[in-house]
Amino acid sequence: MTTEPTYENPAGIGTPFSAYSHVARAGELICVAGQCGIVEDNSVAGPDVATQTIRAYENIRIILESQGASLGDVVRFVSYLTTRDDVSDFYAARDKYFAAHYPERAYPPNTLLIVQGLVRADLLVEIDATAYRR
Repeated sequence: MTTEPTYENPAGIGTPFSAYSHVARAGELICVAGQCGIVEDNSVAGPDVATQTIRAYENIRIILESQGASLGDVVRFVSYLTTRDDVSDFYAARDKYFAAHYPERAYPPNTLLIVQGLVRADLLVEIDATAYRR
């Protein structure tokens, strides 16, 4: 039996910036579109990469939970920063977030890229995730 992919925009996070879905699920595979430090009204969570990183992870958590999964089910992250100057603050924010939510888990693989810019000039970080729901 083949299951068609499903696409959703769960409550609790901002609406997509264009016509796409925040999450796609194909069987037990969950793909989360890149999440930024955006709160539910689509405003930026804060002016610094640490605040935006924590909110991006929180958005991913909300999306995964809407699919019956958690950050503990993530098998890969891809992270984008707009400047190398923010790398240490990004890692510190990630460490803080995961220590609070998943202190017993190792980090999943993460590809970190430095890009010229994101969809909005006030965004400093974007993170997408792939998870496998057990």
